[in-house]
Amino acid sequence: MNGKFLLDTNIVISLFSGDASISEKIAVASEIYLPAIVIGELYYGAYNSTKRQANIERIEAFKLEIPILDCDEYTANYYGQIKSELKRRGTPIPENDIWIAAMAMQYDLVLTTRDAHFSNIENIALTKW
Repeated sequence: MNGKFLLDTNIVISLFSGDASISEKIAVASEIYLPAIVIGELYYGAYNSTKRQANIERIEAFKLEIPILDCDEYTANYYGQIKSELKRRGTPIPENDIWIAAMAMQYDLVLTTRDAHFSNIENIALTKW
């Protein structure tokens, strides 16, 4: 599967847990990116875990391997559009996931996730790994 992908937190956690299917898909993807929001969620998990230092070190090493995308005013515009549409339809999703979706749309990337609620967002490219 070739393409340009944005990884959701649950994909990175599965990768960290040794899910070989994720490693295989990453290996054949043309480009992989991480939203800064995902890094924040990973750090949150690490700071709340019993293996704090090991998890932080894993995140630090992973950050060196994959480009991290930051939010900017364009991301904020996509965020506003997505959140407004979700509210209008009565299908809210977690705030961080709206930001992640906004980044996928902004950078024209396929959002790679295992969360079904992203399908509530119109015009987003999704794949489930």
